[in-house]
Order: sequence, then structure tokens, then C-alpha cells
Amino acid sequence: MNISRNTSLKSYNTFGIDVNAKQFISINTIDELKELLKQNYSGDLFILGGGSNMLLTKDIDATVTHINILGKRILRKTKNSVYVEALAGENWHQFVLWTLENNWGGLENLSLIPGNIGTAPIQNIGAYGVELKDTFVSCDAIDIQTLESRSFTAEECEFGYRNSIFKNKVKGKYIITGVTFKLKKKNHEIRTNYGAIDEFLKGSGISDPTIQDVSKAIIKIRQQKLPDPRVLGNSGSFFKNPVISAEELTHLIIEYPEIPYYKVSENEAKIPAGWLIDQAGLKGYREGDAGVHKNQALVLVNYGNASGKEILLLAQKVQKKIKEQFHIDLEPEVNIF
Repeated sequence: MNISRNTSLKSYNTFGIDVNAKQFISINTIDELKELLKQNYSGDLFILGGGSNMLLTKDIDATVTHINILGKRILRKTKNSVYVEALAGENWHQFVLWTLENNWGGLENLSLIPGNIGTAPIQNIGAYGVELKDTFVSCDAIDIQTLESRSFTAEECEFGYRNSIFKNKVKGKYIITGVTFKLKKKNHEIRTNYGAIDEFLKGSGISDPTIQDVSKAIIKIRQQKLPDPRVLGNSGSFFKNPVISAEELTHLIIEYPEIPYYKVSENEAKIPAGWLIDQAGLKGYREGDAGVHKNQALVLVNYGNASGKEILLLAQKVQKKIKEQFHIDLEPEVNIF
């Protein structure tokens, strides 16, 4: 357990926002985490994972607890499936690459998503038609107050679109320490009909793609569209893609016949938030060092020295513009502190 005071969090959040933590503790084992919780820190904890899904707008007057618990293992195998566990501090993308090296299918569409394993269930991360819940079996977590360990099944997690019980009913009550997935050893389900995957594969001369091909295509597509946070501070998709009613969609199609959408049910459709922001003329818009990315309007970026408050003000300006033009409420995907 490593403890420091008045620590800059600039290198611990992908936006590169320079705020300080009153106290910073790096946790490397589950035993260390329990020991920390025993020391009556339970009311004064700010849990930090990969720092990829947050916007820090002020100094953190709390004990920032960096969950750096590493490890992954095979739990069991069946004829067609393998159950694998990854601990909370493992990097998400590196874990996905490990599963692909073993030819286990299920996570390939989630390649290159920033962040760590422990925060993935909280957000029910997703991309290119796939969500974490599709392969999720359970997650282990520690009750902050009682120090008891418990396991949450997929049903108990109450997964929704970029949502889970950890963002609602039990928010701030548990710390996730590990996640178990069920992946396919063979008969892989190749999902390429979302976004530009099919087009990219055909352009590469691939007509019968493997899960590795899908992953490589998605990595290339994301790299072309999304800025590398190590070069340009960002938190990936800043807003959720809004889900609207079929009636609302009908009205929008009259005014915007080219509007893209994906049906999520008979009565609802999902609209790409990036398209809305682009149509509103905000793609590439910049105020000081806070900006909307020039290639992907869904991504807000820090060009160098933007504060969290400046990024937030820009986000609010985007929300206001979309509301005025499309009568749609954009909801942030990132957590704002």
C-alpha cells in the first residue's frame, strides 16, 4: 500500500486534468483494500480505476484510492466455453487482446476501449453492437461498510444502456475487485453489421473474418476516429447515444431524412449523438483548450491546459444546442466530479 499527500491526478485521468488529491493510496491486493477500509476510511474514499470515464472539475478533498489489483486466470472450461476471471486493476484492452490470443470469442467488438476491468461493469461498457453484459457472468465486490465480499450475477447487476446497479441502488457502497466472463472457444459469433466494420473488412479483402480480424478492424477504425488520450486528453464518448420514441423519430425524419438510427425495440430507436452534434455545427468547435474533436463530434478533448470546469461548460453548451435544435436531451456518459 503506497500513500502520498497532495498528489496530482493529471496522469491518472485520461482527460489530463491537473487537480490534486488530498491523499492518494495505491491498492495492490484485496487484503490491502480490506486493511484500508478497516482504518475508518469508508466515509472518505474516492475510488479510482483507469481514470478513463471521468471528468474532474476540482481538487479531491478525500482519500483517492487507486485500485491496482492485477491478475487473470481460467476458472473452468466446457466443450464450447471458457470461464475467465480478471481482477479490477487489469487494463481492459490488454485483457481483450489476451482472450483473442487464446481464440476466445465475445469481447472482440470491445477492443481498444480505455479503462480497467473493475469499472467496466459499472458503466456496462459497449461498442459496435456489443455490451459487457453479453459475456458477463458475475463480479466480486467488497462492501465498504462491512468489508464482506459478495458476488453479483448479471441479473443482480441490473444492466442497462451504459448503466448498472452500481450507478444507482448501490452507488458508493461496493468496490469491485474482479469480473468473470463466459467466452466461446469455438463457433464464434462474428458481429460486423454495426458501424463501419463490414466496409472496413471488405476494403481489406476479408470476406470470412475471424474474431481477430474483427478486433483489428475495430482498432483501426477507432484509431482513425478517436484521439489517443496519451496525445490529446479525452474520455472517449462524452455523451450517451440518446434513445427516442418511434413517434419522435418520425418527426425527425421529416426534417432530417438522412438521420441515422438503430432500432432498439418496436417503439424506440437510438440516435448517434455524434451525428446530432455534427449537424448542430459543433464538430471541431473550440473554446480555449476545451474542444469538440474534429473527427468525432462525440468526443470532447483537452488541447493542453483546459480545466475540468472549462470542459464541463463546453459540454453544457453542446447539450443546450442539441436541445434547441432537435428537442433531444443529451446525457453525459462520463462521471463528473
